[in-house]
Formats: sequence, structure tokens, C-alpha cells
Amino acid sequence: MRSVVLSLLLLSTLAFVGCQSKAEKVKKLQDQYNAEYPAYAKDCLDETSDSARMLTGEKLTPEQMATLEAKKKERDARCKPEADRLAEIQKQILAAQQ
Repeated sequence: MRSVVLSLLLLSTLAFVGCQSKAEKVKKLQDQYNAEYPAYAKDCLDETSDSARMLTGEKLTPEQMATLEAKKKERDARCKPEADRLAEIQKQILAAQQ
């Protein structure tokens, strides 16, 4: 009887430690994401003034459109590694919450 009680106590202790460790991992990942996302958003998600002009219905010249497309391609190439990294952190957070 004593061995059963000790076994149950050991199992419950391990489960508690596992849950605590899981919560700490989620918090660490969330803190990492929250620290990195603002810089990414500022550098990579802010639209250019030309994009805003397009949304208002203002006509852009072919040269302005070409410039806008070049800026978008450059930004996408520059920001893709960071976007992929943040997406991976999000996946890790979701997996750790399971």
C-alpha cells in the first residue's frame, strides 16, 4: 500500500513539474515573439506612401508603379527571413500549448 501511495505521489509530482515546465516554455517563446515583432512590423509591414495613394484611388504613373513594385520586392526579400522566423516561433508556441 505504501508503494502505491509513493508511486502516485511521484507521478503527480512529475506531472506538475511537466506542466510548469511547459508553461515556462510557452512564456519564454511568447516573450521572444513579443520582443521581436515590433521591429519586424515597423520595418516590414508599414506601407509606403505610394501604396496609400493607390488605395485612395489616385492614379499612379507607370514609373511610380514600377518604383512601388521594386520597393515591394526589395522589402519582401529583406523581410522574408524574419517573417519565417516569427512564423516558426508561433508554431513552437502552439505546439508547446498542446
